[in-house]
Amino acid sequence: MTTSTARGLHRPTLAIGIALFAMAFITWRDASAMQIRATYGMGADAASYFVALFLAVMGAGHLIAAFRWQDDPGPTDWTAVGWVALGLGSLIAAIWLGAGFIAGSTLLFVFTARAFGRRAWAADLALGLILASGIFLLFNKLLTLSLPMGPVERLF
Repeated sequence: MTTSTARGLHRPTLAIGIALFAMAFITWRDASAMQIRATYGMGADAASYFVALFLAVMGAGHLIAAFRWQDDPGPTDWTAVGWVALGLGSLIAAIWLGAGFIAGSTLLFVFTARAFGRRAWAADLALGLILASGIFLLFNKLLTLSLPMGPVERLF
């Protein structure tokens, strides 16, 4: 099965581009509905607008790449895509279930590392936990922006 047509359309790249635009739209809409505004500096809505803009730029890049002529775009590694999707789903589930940002982000790191071929689960868990904790502290303590709290975050 091939993923490109005679015109050079790469369907998986097109699908990812459309999905990125959909996520950008949802993020933008959620940012515009936020009731909490910062009295000074940047608030959570500004960060959400930035993320939405970033997703839209990534989506545009994918659409351009999907329609650009390619002799052989190569096969799509759907296993890797599945690992990344599992990571994103784990982040969403961890936040939704109350496990918090650190647990969800740690899982996202581990599954994304696996998508890129790493199999050092214990090391990736430790690295993910350190990075997620640092990001949480940066946002919560330095920028005073609250991230979803779970049992680990309550220790800080």
